Amino acid sequence: MEKLDATDKQLLELLQEDSNTNVRELAAQLNLTKTPVYERIKRYVREGIIKKYVAVLDPSKIEKSMVVFCSVSLDNQKLAAIESFSQAVEDIPEVIECYLMGGANDFLLKVIVKDLHAYHQFSSGKLAALPNVSQIKSTFVLDEIKRSTVIPLF
Repeated sequence: MEKLDATDKQLLELLQEDSNTNVRELAAQLNLTKTPVYERIKRYVREGIIKKYVAVLDPSKIEKSMVVFCSVSLDNQKLAAIESFSQAVEDIPEVIECYLMGGANDFLLKVIVKDLHAYHQFSSGKLAALPNVSQIKSTFVLDEIKRSTVIPLF
């Protein structure tokens, strides 16, 4: 993978703000022609810098839901147990983010469910049922202050 130059960073910031912006507009903003912009974007995809294009939904415009952060501790922290939990979590649609942590808990999960009843079904029926789960601590989101998909490029 090539090192990102200033133009790469600027282009990636523009794409993170709106990946639907056409190449002509991006080229104009970068003071380049379309071809080098198009070639850079192809390189980002080829090198895996851009993993995929998605639509970011506005939660206020769709069915009500609640966000819960779950801190999960495992019975043991052997590599096989960590990998087993990680793979199982990938197949649970309510889990939208999952992080392996250092410190007091082994994993931090961001979960979206319809309501408190749905969370109870999820936590006791799916999450606690996974092998090696010893403890689940839940924190409920009262209000979303900031949510961004933009990764800062330094």
